[in-house]
Amino acid sequence: MKKVLIANRGEIAVRVARACADYGVKSVAIYADSDIDALHVRMADEAYGLAGERPADTYLNIAKIIAIARQCGADAVHPGYGFLSESEAFARAVIGAGLTWIGPRPETIALLGDKVSARKVALDVGAPLVAGTKDPVQDASQVLEFAEQHGLPIIIKAAFGGGGRGMKIAWRMDEVEELFASATREAITAFGRGECFVEQFLDKPRHIEAQVMADTHGNVVVLGTRDCSLQRRNQKLVEEAPAPFLSDEQRERIHQSARDICARAGYVSAGTVEYLLSRSGAISFLEVNTRLQVEHPVTEQTTGIDLVVEQLRVADGLPLSIKETPRPDGHALEFRINAEDVGRGFLPTPGTITRFDAPGGPGVRLDSGVQTGSVVSGSFDSMMAKLIVTGATREQALARARRALKEFRIDGVASVLPFHRAVLGHADFNGPRDFNVHTRWIETEFAEPLAAAARAEPLADASLTRTAIEIDGRRVSLGLPAALLQGLAAMPGAAHPAAAGAAPAHDPGVVESPIAGNLHAWKVRDGDAVREGDVIAVMEAMKMEMQVTAHKSGRIALLAGAGTPQALGAALARID
Repeated sequence: MKKVLIANRGEIAVRVARACADYGVKSVAIYADSDIDALHVRMADEAYGLAGERPADTYLNIAKIIAIARQCGADAVHPGYGFLSESEAFARAVIGAGLTWIGPRPETIALLGDKVSARKVALDVGAPLVAGTKDPVQDASQVLEFAEQHGLPIIIKAAFGGGGRGMKIAWRMDEVEELFASATREAITAFGRGECFVEQFLDKPRHIEAQVMADTHGNVVVLGTRDCSLQRRNQKLVEEAPAPFLSDEQRERIHQSARDICARAGYVSAGTVEYLLSRSGAISFLEVNTRLQVEHPVTEQTTGIDLVVEQLRVADGLPLSIKETPRPDGHALEFRINAEDVGRGFLPTPGTITRFDAPGGPGVRLDSGVQTGSVVSGSFDSMMAKLIVTGATREQALARARRALKEFRIDGVASVLPFHRAVLGHADFNGPRDFNVHTRWIETEFAEPLAAAARAEPLADASLTRTAIEIDGRRVSLGLPAALLQGLAAMPGAAHPAAAGAAPAHDPGVVESPIAGNLHAWKVRDGDAVREGDVIAVMEAMKMEMQVTAHKSGRIALLAGAGTPQALGAALARID
């Protein structure tokens, strides 16, 4: 390989660009309109626009990405994580275009990326499993039938997804139908496919995973375990390696079954086999992520292996640089630094970062996709950066993490830093002899009051206005920020109309948009009578859905249309 196109954005695109530089190959970035000046664009050797903003028009558009790869002369594609990283169709398109695919073979993605067939592989090699549907369910009635047969709670999961998207837990029968519909919508938005399957849900388990690396020479190596139990809405927030408080028998069972699953599937490149560990100590296979994981740095810090460079080596046909599971060297913690307001239920908060002061010192690593002045778009994931802290022991890593989190300062958008600081003071997480955190710990047992952040300023129009110009007789496409053109068009004394959807000041009847995002659908009709607490709409931001509820009882008048983008605080409706 000589030139790698990075089919992603944000911190993972920066991470891959750096690995390309270390490996000695050129990197190419791609970008949506709002990412034209993003850090990953400036970090790569070249950058090309995707002419759009929605995921479907940009980072999920296979035809555009392949066309750019041909245009720039790239000979390989790294998908990062999320977006098309687990798309069999994308892998085949890359290979079909004569390019090197930096990831598992397409047939392996199809086999293990489909959570239903992955379960069958796990059964074949003797991995433990909870009850689940053999194939994707066709409609909500099949979900209800499964729940009646096996009992609640159940989990509805996108068959081709990951990262918590398209994943819903049903605790009551009356919520199954809407949760199935919501999981399907999220899966289509994030991954382009909406098939879902159903499993029994283990209440309050730990989330344990094994990092696997395999080459084209038949070598399959497990590089160790991670604990990723600290989650909210199935989104991991804190991860660590090696997974603490496991018995030798549990660790070996996880290592062996992960190795067997990947060997049976003919795995190549980086992958992760995930498990749930119940309170009783039972281990249950969860899924295989056929890609690099967000939390891969904690494994790198405790093994000394650069997993992205290892992926590049494998794609070049070289054997793995390590042939057996290494003994962990120290302990590492990773904190996902998301643009979310912890005092308002972890609401996404897109906006412009006015201050980004990252910590440093012994044992501190920062993988970031932003810096001061960066814009956090509402169209994509809320993660800005990852803080990785390493120590000789877990206790030292925790002490360094407290220091690093205290140093960290982000202004302009809300962040989850207050939550991370609070977690490190909680005995359930930092106890020296026990670990009482589980996958629903935040929702059920974390009661630390956290203040709401100051509301971010509304994002400026990040779209580009495109036109064609001629330079030395050659036609060239030119894209200019719409906000710039609006500023040039504004004349002194010209009228400045109020922003569309802005809520009247101090109007108690107005239903304000709780986030900057897309008004996905109304759950009521114009003129309906509603009661306080009723779900009246569904909004979507940063790939996640949230419900909008009525703040009072009365008759509702809809002021915004479904499918339209809304600013934070915009008037969606009025209840009289």
